[in-house]
Amino acid sequence: MSDSLKTLLIVGFLILILWNLGAGLYYMLVDKGTTKRTVNSLTRRIGLSIVLILLVVLAIHMGWITPHGPGRAPG
Repeated sequence: MSDSLKTLLIVGFLILILWNLGAGLYYMLVDKGTTKRTVNSLTRRIGLSIVLILLVVLAIHMGWITPHGPGRAPG
């Protein structure tokens, strides 16, 4: 898998997580607690966050990505 595809996958997950966070805020302000849309949106956000963390851990374990410190080039 190319580096740009890996980056695109992670950025895509982050955009989906932010989208669901914003949707939860919007539903909270509009529905005023009358529906479960806020809970559903925030539940999807948590699920996506867990999947992203597990994918990153799996990718590090399999050697697909290599972690490096801030400000250091990957070696």
